[in-house]
Amino acid sequence: MDTGAIRRRMALGVALLTASGLLALAAPADAHAAASGCAGRKVRTLPFATGVVKVYKRGGYVCAVTLPKDPGPRRSMSVSVQARGNRPVVDKGRYTHRAGPVTVHAGQRCVWVKGTVGRGSVSSGWILC
Repeated sequence: MDTGAIRRRMALGVALLTASGLLALAAPADAHAAASGCAGRKVRTLPFATGVVKVYKRGGYVCAVTLPKDPGPRRSMSVSVQARGNRPVVDKGRYTHRAGPVTVHAGQRCVWVKGTVGRGSVSSGWILC
């Protein structure tokens, strides 16, 4: 083999390793978003005594899900997202693992996110403005 062929093969090997490394770094975020039921990247985490609300954004859409600190027993949970100027979109019920996801088209408007698990709750105020 001449040196030109060796260089081409080395360049191809480096390119393949780089691409696989980038995919490995991107996969956990996508897998986490898929597990929550929301598409996009996580932009906020709103913790409270009995759980956490995770907020995701993709394009002009905002999605949120409420997760309890200790999943298992069925209990009252809720999550809501309201784009400024619109009514909130709410998922409320008795769940074991999560409330939501709920998604709204916010465009460039602020959103207000709320979540509850049992007696604990969180309210974000206007965010993502």
